[in-house]
Amino acid sequence: MRQVKKLICAALAIQVIFGLGVVLGHEGEGHEAGDFSVEGEIIDMACYVAHESKGPDHAGCAKRCVKAGQPMGLLADDGMVYVLYASHKDGSAFEAAKELAGTKVQISGKLSTMSGIKGIEVQAVEAL
Repeated sequence: MRQVKKLICAALAIQVIFGLGVVLGHEGEGHEAGDFSVEGEIIDMACYVAHESKGPDHAGCAKRCVKAGQPMGLLADDGMVYVLYASHKDGSAFEAAKELAGTKVQISGKLSTMSGIKGIEVQAVEAL
């Protein structure tokens, strides 16, 4: 009987530890995490997701696509893809980023995560 109690206690302890890991792993979910800066290539999400289109050979198409309203993202140097979006207060940096589609840049802004999607509210963009 004592061993059964020990096994139950051990199982509960593992569940508590795992549960804390899940909760802490989602900390900040749905909330702005603060200022963030990352380098990578601005991509149009439609061509990248459908065909993995990127790079200088695709820059002209990427510019046309984002200017036509396709979603815009950043393929970071580490391979992470971020959805880029405009600030509701001042969308000028987001609009400037459209001109740099298909090129390497540094994006600065607020990092957010919602339902597993990472996004950056574009506050500054600089061509590299």
